[in-house]
Amino acid sequence: MNQIEHIGIAVKSLSESNGLFEKLFGEAHYKIEEVASEGVSTSFFKVGSNKIELLEATREDSPIAKFIAKRGEGVHHIAFAVDNIHAEMKRLKAAGFRLLNEEPKRGADNKLVCFIHPKTANGVLVELCQEMPNAENYDQQKSSL
Repeated sequence: MNQIEHIGIAVKSLSESNGLFEKLFGEAHYKIEEVASEGVSTSFFKVGSNKIELLEATREDSPIAKFIAKRGEGVHHIAFAVDNIHAEMKRLKAAGFRLLNEEPKRGADNKLVCFIHPKTANGVLVELCQEMPNAENYDQQKSSL
């Protein structure tokens, strides 16, 4: 893992939360994106060299809707940048971590993502993020394992 990529915060309303976090950070969000496969809309803020991702559920059965129903709004996950998500997933699985998906998924902000189950990481939902490679690099990366 290279560095913290972003911190994800579950919110009930992006429009309300964007206003709140804009006041907090002194800057507007720079991007809103929907990830339909996960049932979420995201909004990104840049804070120094760090990013904050606000997550709003777009359907009642989404992971974010379930999280908010159970725990309320707040920190949802911490994401780490990785160079090779397949190699990192293999390493973590061998080390005893339970992955929530067997293959990386397309996430927001042009990333491939994989989540580590919080029960195997002291209650913290950890996300691995790799910049989306071009198709040729992606195939080479997978086949090198």
